[in-house]
Amino acid sequence: MGTGGAPWRGPVLALALLTGALATGCGESGPRGEAAGTGAASGTPSSPPATPPEDLCARIVAHWSRKVLDSDTYGDYQSMGLSNGQYEILMEVVDAARAEKKRSGEQAARELIDRDARERCAKRYRDGDPTGGPWS
Repeated sequence: MGTGGAPWRGPVLALALLTGALATGCGESGPRGEAAGTGAASGTPSSPPATPPEDLCARIVAHWSRKVLDSDTYGDYQSMGLSNGQYEILMEVVDAARAEKKRSGEQAARELIDRDARERCAKRYRDGDPTGGPWS
């Protein structure tokens, strides 16, 4: 820098560097590098908790059960994202829903699907995840 430079450049540059250093150093590091006030440091999770397997099972079985009921045809369990055990639940739920639809109509069948899928999936996962591998 020559002698003809603006006299304010030095203090402005120093202030900018100081501000940048303070801004990047303000957050205290919490567990796993989280900033203070997030995650475990504040007692609140930084991401939503995982969906329990019985809830996930009930949602996906109910979804596909309604599709099967509407189309009157089954698909491949793998293309539906179901395990073999979940597919067995789906077939049982659909069979019951078809009978209910004949007896009491479409709305009653859909309500049965939601209820039956929830009950059967809760029973399946009551002791944790099945241990037969990803296909069970």
